[in-house]
Amino acid sequence: MGLVPITVSEFDVDIALAYATSDNFTGQPVYRRPLCFLHADAARLLDRAAELARPLGLRLCVYDAFRPSEAQWALWAHTPDPEFLADPRRGSPHSRGVAVDLTLTGSDGRPLDMGTAFDAFTPLSHHGNTDIPPTAQRNRLLLLGLMTAAGWDFYRNEWWHYQMFEPRRYPVLDDDATGGRMMGASNDRAGAQGGGT
Repeated sequence: MGLVPITVSEFDVDIALAYATSDNFTGQPVYRRPLCFLHADAARLLDRAAELARPLGLRLCVYDAFRPSEAQWALWAHTPDPEFLADPRRGSPHSRGVAVDLTLTGSDGRPLDMGTAFDAFTPLSHHGNTDIPPTAQRNRLLLLGLMTAAGWDFYRNEWWHYQMFEPRRYPVLDDDATGGRMMGASNDRAGAQGGGT
């Protein structure tokens, strides 16, 4: 099984891909198009996490999912920090389609306070950090509980990052896996994707 598109309508999650905008640590868009994909195995786990959040009046908001290897190289060239970025020579779980960066939103549609912004490359972003307000600590633990109950593993340095267990059993993929639609320059290839954010 390959990558499947993650859409608002099919997965009942919000999608705000940070790397398709300038609102990320590079200060510029990395993806040409805001298309969201996951491996089919990971998509099932995301669907389960959304189901668990729903009765609590919460929604998931996805900041990043599949990240073509070309994008991983671009991020690494900008900030080669192994504490927060996977070295593209080893391959990121994102580039395997089995990782997702996300947060929780409340009934008002606004993200819950997690103590830091997404992609804040600081120790304050670490799971279990007690130097953030108690409300943010509770929100992080709530997200952690929902995601782990749905079958995800977490990365201790980033409250927003979750991945499947044993991600290396999946191959690293480049933008060809999306038909060149995320990073490529041809607008006519994007039409086949449909759905989206």
